[in-house]
Amino acid sequence: MQDDISGWSEWDRNFNAIEEISSPSELHGLLTGIVCVSQAPTRDEWEQILSTLEVVEIDPQALEILSDESEDIAHSLSEDELDYLPLLPDDSHSLAERVQALADWCTGVVLGFGLAAGHLRAEEQELIEHLQDVAAVEFDESDNDEEGEESYQELYEFVRLIPVSLSMGRTKVAVSETPLLRLYVGNGEAKQKSDAASVVEMFTPNRPS
Repeated sequence: MQDDISGWSEWDRNFNAIEEISSPSELHGLLTGIVCVSQAPTRDEWEQILSTLEVVEIDPQALEILSDESEDIAHSLSEDELDYLPLLPDDSHSLAERVQALADWCTGVVLGFGLAAGHLRAEEQELIEHLQDVAAVEFDESDNDEEGEESYQELYEFVRLIPVSLSMGRTKVAVSETPLLRLYVGNGEAKQKSDAASVVEMFTPNRPS
């Protein structure tokens, strides 16, 4: 299955049970958004990042997967081949599942980028809005046809390379220098967690209830 080749199966096994994250695709988007701004996080830094999102228990092997994927994505975003790919389930899954995974991935990219950058450059506002629009897409059973498949592919191609644009022209900073982890340096932990929650809320796309 393509899920085995893409890594979806491995991510689903390791991350699907994390209640604080909607799906492995959202986590992959979160990783991507962070790496658009920062250097690839290490295992220890991933543990801190997940703590920011109140994910306090994660298997060491899962941290290794995140660290390795961070390096891979950092490389793909720095290349001119435009071969970056979101981590999504293959077409053996229903269209509804794939649409939801794509929306989750967009949510993750927006959140990760916001947590790491803390602000938007003028030219990035429209790109983030595009991601937010796809994050809010609702699947209707009437879309479960060939035309729906074509629309899904169009959405996928539309957002797939947005991280490349967000990454372009940036000098990647150390993870410790991002707002994401600076919130946890020093004293006043309660206030810092409150600040972190504000950043999360600011960059969380509106999702249908």
